[in-house]
Amino acid sequence: MATFTLLALGLAALLLSAAGPAAAQNCGCRPNECCSTDGYCGTSIAYCGRACQSGACAVLSGGIAVPVESVVTAAFFNGIKSHAVAGGGCAGKNFYTLRSFLVAARANPDFAKGRSKDDSKREIAAFFAQVTHETGHLCLIEETNGTSQDYCDERDTDWPCYAGWAYYGRGPLQLRWNSNYGPAGKSIGFDGLRNPEKVAQDPVVAFKAALWLWMNNVHPFVPQGFGATTRAVSGIAECDGGNSTAVNARASYYRDYCKKFGVDPGNFLTC
Repeated sequence: MATFTLLALGLAALLLSAAGPAAAQNCGCRPNECCSTDGYCGTSIAYCGRACQSGACAVLSGGIAVPVESVVTAAFFNGIKSHAVAGGGCAGKNFYTLRSFLVAARANPDFAKGRSKDDSKREIAAFFAQVTHETGHLCLIEETNGTSQDYCDERDTDWPCYAGWAYYGRGPLQLRWNSNYGPAGKSIGFDGLRNPEKVAQDPVVAFKAALWLWMNNVHPFVPQGFGATTRAVSGIAECDGGNSTAVNARASYYRDYCKKFGVDPGNFLTC
């Protein structure tokens, strides 16, 4: 009888241990949501970061990388440029180069590291879809009409604004605000607060700034679908009905680039 009881208890323990991970995979969240270790669903980094037990968990480090240069070829990069407007209104056409992007990408080893090679290719497609929209096919170096605003948040005493400098959008992903220029410059190696124009003068710095912004603000949300990257880039200005035309344009670029890379774009393409 004692032997039977011990066997029964052992079997029960085995079943419970086997059921644990399965139960964690089915905690009632929607496909693009994350289930936290407390059992709650959400899409922010609080749910999808290190406390994530299942669902669209962020890839915070590690993962499977693909050689970026094998995906972002000269044909692909120049193909984006080929759709830019002709004439003198396209300053970025001679500014942005494939080499400058690849140098910046090599300085960010966690970029394009997903759970699979296809996920990594999807991140590259997402990055360039957002860049394409933000710059008008790698045409703009500075945001249109941005020079009329200084984008200075005086409440940020850690990264104070300096007289004579404006922190409007520059680069492939439009780096804005002193609170971004300061830490981005520190990470990349230039004085972002006293020389923000460096982002519009050096193409390697421009792409490094864009990838700094991407890795800090967008990369964790890539597993949730392309729509989540649009929300991270544009927020309420476009999402939730703010500008559905822009949202759909970004998604169209993403689908096109995924097709070029031979991967399925997945679900949740709009925000």
